[in-house]
Amino acid sequence: MVIFEENQREGISFGRTEKLVQKFFAQNDYGGKKLLLIVPDNTRSGPVGRIFQMIFECIGLKAALVDVLIALGTHKPISEDQICKRLQITESQRNEKYSKVRFFNHEWGNHQIFTSIGNSRSSEIKHLTSGLFEEDVNVMINKKIFEYDEFFIIGPVFPHEVIGFSGGFKYIFPGIAGQEIINFFHWLGAVITNPVINGNKWTPTRAVVEKAASFLKMPSKLFALVAVKDELKGLFIGDVTGTWEKAVDLSSQVHIVYKDRTFNTVLGIAPKMYDDLWTAGKVMYKLEPVVADGGNLIIYAPHISEISHTHGKTLEKIGYHTRDFFLKQWESYENYPRGILAHSTHVKGIGSFENGLEKPRINVFLATGISKDRCAKINLGFMDPQMLNINDYENRENEGILVVDHAGETLYKLRHCQL
Repeated sequence: MVIFEENQREGISFGRTEKLVQKFFAQNDYGGKKLLLIVPDNTRSGPVGRIFQMIFECIGLKAALVDVLIALGTHKPISEDQICKRLQITESQRNEKYSKVRFFNHEWGNHQIFTSIGNSRSSEIKHLTSGLFEEDVNVMINKKIFEYDEFFIIGPVFPHEVIGFSGGFKYIFPGIAGQEIINFFHWLGAVITNPVINGNKWTPTRAVVEKAASFLKMPSKLFALVAVKDELKGLFIGDVTGTWEKAVDLSSQVHIVYKDRTFNTVLGIAPKMYDDLWTAGKVMYKLEPVVADGGNLIIYAPHISEISHTHGKTLEKIGYHTRDFFLKQWESYENYPRGILAHSTHVKGIGSFENGLEKPRINVFLATGISKDRCAKINLGFMDPQMLNINDYENRENEGILVVDHAGETLYKLRHCQL
């Protein structure tokens, strides 16, 4: 395993980054190869486009093909203009320099695009999940990947509610995977719960993803970014799992903020890159650990008016609930996609369900464009964003009030928490 790494917690220049990319390609010949670049959509920050451009400079004229597949998971497709924005290229650059690069969205709703690459047996699933689940899991993947000689994953690494840290093979599962494996490991993460999973490198969910990836035999490389917004802190290039591990070590330093106390009120300001609650739920996931018992978490996103562009109808039916609400009434919910149930529990947070009474640990409020009636329908609190003055909340940590801007990527944890 060869890993090329540039790791500077204080940040690295794009000049140094470019030299690292050039060094990798100087030692690895991709002449005449058909290459697929797998990148996330616009719900992840970081200079993914700059790395794409550096890669293209090195191999664009040498490789037979250089195409881009957007790893949507189950997000909505993005337009060509949005893909250009993701890749940080202009319309004229798209039509000239990058005219031969084909752009593809992962068509997760089209069953014809998938092929099975393997089956994780129930006995192995029992082992990987420490006995939580015992079932066969068929691993389906977008078969377009097999039209190429090799694929590169280009994407950032952050703490993550379902798997511990994003990145690596997570851009394949769920990025370009079928529903069965997606629903399985998302529900596994929900059962274990966000506060236990988030910010830990090796988790049962990561073990399931790595097992799924073991069925994928074609060559691959990872270009793992660690960035704060668009400021690059580190770039790691090499075989996927080992490279991902290196990136996680840096992400642990720059994407986790430790606090010595909990807060009665936490106001998380969602960035514009989250355009529905499905993605803006990350505000809750990253801040839940520092909200005091009985405290309030506010997702502030006036620009959001949709619950989910792709799963909204289902979420309108089931609402947002704690894990135990579903587990203790499983016969009523077992036929819903478990990935959607997982999202529901992650936004609502941990809590209990006893004698027909649900008791969340904290209260979650939406200060969004989602109406008061819809918030009540989906079992979340409502605050009018027009009546909420952020200035009233700022600089009051000593009073138990925390404001977090660009919430959703940096994880907040208690310094002495044992989870």
